[in-house]
Amino acid sequence: MKATRESYGEELAVLGEKYPDIVVLDADLAGATKTSLFKKKFPDRFFDMGIAEQDLIGTAAGLAIGGKIPFASTFAVFASGRAYDQVRNTVCYGNLNVKICATHAGLTVGEDGATHQALEDISLMRSLPNMSVFSPCDDLQTRWILNEIVNHDGPAYVRLARPKLPDVYAEGTEFVWGKGIQHGNGTDAAIITTGVCVVEALKAQRDLIGMGINVRVIDIHTIKPLDKDIIIKAAQETKRIITLEDHSIIGGLGSAVCEVLCESYPAFVTRLGVNDTFGESGNWANLLEKYHLNRRRSKSRNLEITVIYCFSNT
Repeated sequence: MKATRESYGEELAVLGEKYPDIVVLDADLAGATKTSLFKKKFPDRFFDMGIAEQDLIGTAAGLAIGGKIPFASTFAVFASGRAYDQVRNTVCYGNLNVKICATHAGLTVGEDGATHQALEDISLMRSLPNMSVFSPCDDLQTRWILNEIVNHDGPAYVRLARPKLPDVYAEGTEFVWGKGIQHGNGTDAAIITTGVCVVEALKAQRDLIGMGINVRVIDIHTIKPLDKDIIIKAAQETKRIITLEDHSIIGGLGSAVCEVLCESYPAFVTRLGVNDTFGESGNWANLLEKYHLNRRRSKSRNLEITVIYCFSNT
């Protein structure tokens, strides 16, 4: 069990040894984003910009122009929202080599509440030209993404979570930039998901088999560029597409999937996510249940019940 923000901090410190041009910037949140691990090893390559996210991104852009590989970190709600102008008009318009690694995304920020729960960051970041967008689900996948983006010349946004999550993948798993990962070959339905919701989808998949419903789960760790082929194939081979994300249903993974299918292979899609509302303060696991994003058995409309409903109404 490890939070993807912890994996980020640990791997960043490792990469610092291999790449002397890496510099790290934070917005007075190094303890929470785990960039403090890099700061401890490389204090002369770490810059605390204070509570000034616009300066954080602007300075990272300047360092990129100077030939450095800047990793800029803060909470997702600030990286995508407060600094949006700098991300858009400086980093992306200039196609600069800035890596924005944003922690505490989605409802799983928990008790910090609506003001800190970024539920629109995927929408904002994937709509920007030149930006690549990633949403890892576990420790290994996070480390792989960091090793990929450090060698990619251009902007990248990595969405990281606050809570500890179980490992989904074992050592030796091969990941490919822009390619989703399919779990199972079920033809009753396909659950297309990302980030913290991958493990919930896999749990529901196991439970549904016991109910006579065989679904496949598709992990979309790279949201942009999106794996269109795996999405179209799922629509062709299953009776229903269900998207699942710790994000607003507007503009996120569900919208991206719908964009692909409406142009290439029209199909019914049910989007599960936060339904055009803000989050609230509470235990993160309870919030996932309240917003119907987990597989826990309850009287509310959870993931398993939704899959059964969608499957029976195709």
